[in-house]
Amino acid sequence: MTSAEFSSLPLLPVLLQSVESLGYQQMTSIQQQSLPPMLAGKDVLARAKTGSGKTAAFGLALLSQIDPLIYKTQALVLCPTRELAEQVSKEIRALARFMANVKLLTLCGGSPIIHQVNSLEQAPHIVVGTTGRILDHLNRNTLSVETVKVLVLDEADEMLDMGFIDDMKYILGLMPTERQGMFFSATFPPEIKKLCSNFLTDPQTISVKTRDTASSVEQDIIKVPREKKIDALHDILIKPETTKVIIFRETKRHVDELARDLRARGFKASGLHGDMRVRERNRAVEGLSKGMIQVIVATDVAARGIDIPDVSHVINYDVPSTYDTYIHRIGRTGRGSKTGIALTFV
Repeated sequence: MTSAEFSSLPLLPVLLQSVESLGYQQMTSIQQQSLPPMLAGKDVLARAKTGSGKTAAFGLALLSQIDPLIYKTQALVLCPTRELAEQVSKEIRALARFMANVKLLTLCGGSPIIHQVNSLEQAPHIVVGTTGRILDHLNRNTLSVETVKVLVLDEADEMLDMGFIDDMKYILGLMPTERQGMFFSATFPPEIKKLCSNFLTDPQTISVKTRDTASSVEQDIIKVPREKKIDALHDILIKPETTKVIIFRETKRHVDELARDLRARGFKASGLHGDMRVRERNRAVEGLSKGMIQVIVATDVAARGIDIPDVSHVINYDVPSTYDTYIHRIGRTGRGSKTGIALTFV
């Protein structure tokens, strides 16, 4: 497929202005395939990995559907993790920079709920949040979805893996019958397919190859005895080209142990897992993003949705349990037009 420019789409002039100011030129595959039907108001079921440009796609689509002069919640975006929700909010805000009066609110756990309640009273046009906190506000009657015109499920398969399927069904059941659905998922397990069939109406199905990482990520296997892993890792981390690294381990305890061992060897390293405070997790992500630390050691759950620029290496210190997990991990590097290296210890 020949890439096309955003100017070929029926976008509002203010959105085209935002796209230009952000340096977006040619559309990615998922943008080129999903934006026309979404802008036409159709339901979309799209298969796309993280880093494919899907956030900009549904962000532009939902911003095209809302009316800034109507102060009611008109769009809801559900995300599996706080990190992804914050990333999505940041990108939609950037796309809406030239639209007057558009209000966006991020609802995630770890933040004082009373502040969120006060913000919801201002009737934000767009709400982006995690399933648990959205459900909390719905149960408290502090959030109403009766006026939602657009619902986005981002990384729906990850929400399923994290045990949120019943919460997702409940939230979808509260939606108005007249609304647009945009579902994005890297894989389509049976539960997600059933959810789509019950909620989406004649959806436009779009599939962008999930193995696109192969062209941008150099993948290799390192055979090393268990007791020599830390030494092999040390040798990799001291190389000048190893600048920003995400190392994956299976458990929180192993994350803490490896991060501690690396710091003892003089490396700037931080752990990232679900038992850490939100402030600590944000500090780790920001530290790697800004180059203040070299290494994040993470569990799969904690690393879902994080978008850190210019990650040079992803290292599977523990072999991933499934192929989908492997694809998700190595997708943290080689994002966009960049290249990266993925190493797996066996």
